[in-house]
Amino acid sequence: MSEQNPQRPVLRIVRGDPDDVEIAAVTAALAGAAAAQVPEDGPEPMSLWGDPVAAVRHPAGRRPLRPGPHAWRASALPG
Repeated sequence: MSEQNPQRPVLRIVRGDPDDVEIAAVTAALAGAAAAQVPEDGPEPMSLWGDPVAAVRHPAGRRPLRPGPHAWRASALPG
């Protein structure tokens, strides 16, 4: 620290008489909380199974059935 521009301490003990181990534990907890990464991307995109817009996309509330070979496979796929 310089004499002209003194910095305030980051951690100050206001009450009590903690020993070095207690101060180290508090410092480690605060450093860990500060280093924790918070996702800032927003919520995960909703799958087509849970998307309420997919239910009203067609007049009947779902995709119309198309009979034919392999129709069972298409009946369970979203979209």
